[in-house]
Formats: sequence, structure tokens, C-alpha cells
Amino acid sequence: MFGLGVPELVLILIIGLVVFGPGRLPDIGKALGKSIKEFKSANNEPQDSRTEINVTEEAKQLKDAEKKEAKS
Repeated sequence: MFGLGVPELVLILIIGLVVFGPGRLPDIGKALGKSIKEFKSANNEPQDSRTEINVTEEAKQLKDAEKKEAKS
């Protein structure tokens, strides 16, 4: 992903243990995981809403076309 291997991850874990301590490290991991999950879901929402908008616009256009045909 970022070119991080096992030695680099171990070094990051050791630095995290020294800076935050063993009691806070699991809480920080949970918060980080939750943030990433929320970011991914928020990133997918605009695509879904754009699809809904396009479907709604197409439905309006079809209704308008049907009204025009009915009047003719």
C-alpha cells in the first residue's frame, strides 16, 4: 500500500506504545478504524445520491413526454 513492511509497522507500533502507552493504544486504533469506515461510507454516498437524482430526472422527463403525447 505505502511500501510499509513488517519492520516499519513494528517500529510504528513501538513508537505508539511509547507515546500513548498500552492503555490508550486500543482506543486510538478503534477511533482510527471507525474514522476510516465513516470516510469510506461518506465517499460512497455522493455516488448513490447522484444516481437517485438522475433516476428522478429521467422519470420527470418520461412523465412530461407522456403528457405531451396524451395532449396530441
